[in-house]
Amino acid sequence: MFSLFSRLSVIFLTVTFAGVTACSAGDRASASIPNPALDAPIAKTKTGQTVVVAGGCFWGIQAVFQHVKGVISATSGYSGGSGETAEYELVSTGGTGHAESVKITYDPSQITYDQLLRVFFSVAHDPTQLNRQGPDEGTQYRSSIFYDSDEQKWIAEAYIAQLEKAKVFPRAIVTQVVPLKAFYPAEAYHQDYAAHHPDNPYIVYNDAPKVAHLRSQFPDLYTSK
Repeated sequence: MFSLFSRLSVIFLTVTFAGVTACSAGDRASASIPNPALDAPIAKTKTGQTVVVAGGCFWGIQAVFQHVKGVISATSGYSGGSGETAEYELVSTGGTGHAESVKITYDPSQITYDQLLRVFFSVAHDPTQLNRQGPDEGTQYRSSIFYDSDEQKWIAEAYIAQLEKAKVFPRAIVTQVVPLKAFYPAEAYHQDYAAHHPDNPYIVYNDAPKVAHLRSQFPDLYTSK
């Protein structure tokens, strides 16, 4: 599967088929994604809570949530496998059990877990693609929500059922809701990758549109930070 070199090599294909990639993102952006029916109230006090999600290359997921109000930090990393295999070159083989993931630390007095899930399903990735996103393919690019409490599990499963019942997407949602065993931060060169390499064609055609859709779909949640 993809090493960093091979991921960058798909840039040529991405550029060639940029219209297809952009169109796919645009279709998702135009879909009406309802608010979760079980949306929790905003907390009265400022704290730091976390959620770990996966949905394709962590560069784009991280970039989206770094622009969401109430998010304190978003860290690229690996979840689903062991600490011994939490290295990019190993994860890229697709045989470690890891998914490229992002740990989101947020202030529940500004944004709820439910609202983060709405962003995740709306603009951060396509939850109907099995073990792939855009040009990236393999189990390390699967769509997952890693819960660390029964409440997170219940809310995530209820929201997926709500979206399925409303037939929001033309295909079935394949997002896994699984317990969080551990989160391992990725190597330093993967952190803030989209911010550090805005002109990289991979970012331009795959990840920048996600941030643009966040801004247009959720102006009340978007921040330019």
